[in-house]
Amino acid sequence: MAYVHAQARRGARWRPSPFVRGSFALHAVALAGAALGPGAWPWALGAVAANHAVACLAGLLPRSRLLGPNLTRLPPAAAARGEVAVTIDDGPDPEVTPRVLEILARAGARASFFCIGQRAQRHAALVREIVAQGHAVENHSLRHRHNFGLLGPTGYLREIGAAQDVLAEIAGSAPCFFRAPAGLRNPFLDYALARLGLPLVSWTRRGFDTLASDAGRVHARLTRGLAAGDVLLLHDGHAATMPGGGAVVLAVLPRLLEDLSAAGLRPVTLRAALR
Repeated sequence: MAYVHAQARRGARWRPSPFVRGSFALHAVALAGAALGPGAWPWALGAVAANHAVACLAGLLPRSRLLGPNLTRLPPAAAARGEVAVTIDDGPDPEVTPRVLEILARAGARASFFCIGQRAQRHAALVREIVAQGHAVENHSLRHRHNFGLLGPTGYLREIGAAQDVLAEIAGSAPCFFRAPAGLRNPFLDYALARLGLPLVSWTRRGFDTLASDAGRVHARLTRGLAAGDVLLLHDGHAATMPGGGAVVLAVLPRLLEDLSAAGLRPVTLRAALR
């Protein structure tokens, strides 16, 4: 894919995290130790297995930095300005996203929409409306694959690079940030993101609004300890439905924006916060 290779040339040099560098060294030592004889095999295999277990656990923890850089809060300068980032995942959704945009417009708030590439293709006009209203469109992969955390470096480059290509064409500018589906990943993701020049963003806290149908509980999770510099996660796609009908985000977002205003906090896009 031409876009992947073009981005790769512009991307930063990959600098593995200390854990990943240590994993490389451990594998080399284990291999050398195993060559000493049959008695060394159990120790070598045990060390490698333990290392893989830790790597797998880190990949299941969306806020972990063990596998590479991971933005979970805005930088101190943004916090000092009283900024927070409201991020909205898994869209666009033709039923929910327009109403989310209405809520944001009434509050004069800006948000970052982490869009799925294939959904963006199906609802291109909605993506353009997101941008027209002053929000940012970011990369949430092409297909939101359930096996995203099991991909290799080539698979990540293709999946994320293809989404980057699609979203850039529709939105008129390339996404500046990436969020992993469900936050799942493995050590190869950091390599691919470095090649593509995309920082990984997770969140300070989430409301679990794809699972919980109780808007009050979702709101409480998002506002517990609310502070400047927070990155908050909601969903316009795959959103849970309340018992009386309607996506949970539509009940939670107005209350959240009122709380932010009352606390003197300003919702901005990630791009604005990290300018």
